[in-house]
Order: sequence, then structure tokens, then C-alpha cells
Amino acid sequence: QVQLVESGGGLVQAGGSLSLSCAASGSIFSINVMGWYRQAPGKQRELVASITSGGTTNYADSAKGRFTISRAKNTVYLQMNSLKPEDTAVYYCNANVQRVLRPQYDYWGQGTQVTVSS
Repeated sequence: QVQLVESGGGLVQAGGSLSLSCAASGSIFSINVMGWYRQAPGKQRELVASITSGGTTNYADSAKGRFTISRAKNTVYLQMNSLKPEDTAVYYCNANVQRVLRPQYDYWGQGTQVTVSS
């Protein structure tokens, strides 16, 4: 089994910063891509940022210049600066995991609430 445990999040005023982290553990052979998604009330889940095992990053337009994704082996981080009320959402960690003798599979964290007040 594979578990993704998230930490961070909370309540912050607009213009503030928050940091999220997500640690993957379990029977993991390798992880190709790790990323952060978010889902606001009444909206679909959307990609915020992702990072490959080689360090290649990808950001949603809304995150560019404000958010930074980084990774240390099986832990992924998201540093969020200059937060806006529209960043309010539940943030989910995602990992594309390769287990021994198993096909690749996407695992999700439990989600952490980020609330930005105006």
C-alpha cells in the first residue's frame, strides 16, 4: 500500500504565504510525477503544479510567479506566496507511483484546506 500524508494549509490573509508538504510512504519503487491539485466549492479539481523525478516543473497559469513546487525524493512541497482569495480551496497531493511488479497508479492525499481572507 501507498500513503500520502499532507501537512500545512490553514487560514491566511490575502497577500500572505503558506507552505504545504506531502510525504509518500509504503511499498514504493519509484515516483515519476508528484503534484498539487485544488478544488474549490462548486468547481472541478484542477492542477496547480507538478514536478517530475528529474525536477521538471509545470504550473497552472494562476500559480506562475507566485507558487513554487519542489521535491525531495518522495516528498513534495508547495510554497505559496502572494495568496489571493481565489486560491481558497482544498489542496490535494498526487503521486504517480510505480510499485514492484505493479502498473503505475495515481495516489491521492486526504486534502488540506487553504483559506485566504480578503
